Amino acid sequence: MPQLVPFYFMNQLTFGLLLITLLLILFAQVFLPMILRLYITRLFISKL
Repeated sequence: MPQLVPFYFMNQLTFGLLLITLLLILFAQVFLPMILRLYITRLFISKL
């Protein structure tokens, strides 16, 4: 059904943008501070 093709692409675009936003928030709030904390801890331990 060619009538449904634009709706399919809009649905895909919406969920793609939602997924990218969710991943960006997850990385900024959880993973990046954890990696930074690990790096700072290693830096302090190596300076002792």
